[in-house]
Amino acid sequence: MKKKQVLILDQERISYKVRRMAYEIWERNSDEEEIILIGIEKGGKILADNLSEILKEISPLKVETISFNVNKKSLLNHAIDFDQNLEGKTVILCDDVINSGKTVMYSMPAILSYDVKKIMVAVLVDRKHKSFPISSDIVGHTVATTIQDHIEVETKGKKITGVYLG
Repeated sequence: MKKKQVLILDQERISYKVRRMAYEIWERNSDEEEIILIGIEKGGKILADNLSEILKEISPLKVETISFNVNKKSLLNHAIDFDQNLEGKTVILCDDVINSGKTVMYSMPAILSYDVKKIMVAVLVDRKHKSFPISSDIVGHTVATTIQDHIEVETKGKKITGVYLG
């Protein structure tokens, strides 16, 4: 029997939370001229693109958005490289859901191979089941779940349309 999915965030609430996250990023980086949003494919990239759009609307920040793929099945055997130079930049790593913190943790060496000014982590949904010492700086929604529960983020094109607990 398939477990029933429960909608926890609809498109309207997601839109509100992403806008609030953008304002928080702007408030915490108002002394910067430029920030780089790095989206972890696929949902993190969509989140980064949406945040970038709002940041360009509400702030004078120069915002660049880049993405990368992380092989979640083989994190240690997957090198991450960026075409952009991150030296001296403020970087915000974006993902749709943070579960154990493993994906974010294994993404850090690639970012830290540059002498960045600051790193922040922004996530739409934080599950609070960390196995790794990662904390989110900017959070759209926090969900208390069991380890067995799964959070699914639904996307359509360049929009996040729903977040489900299943």
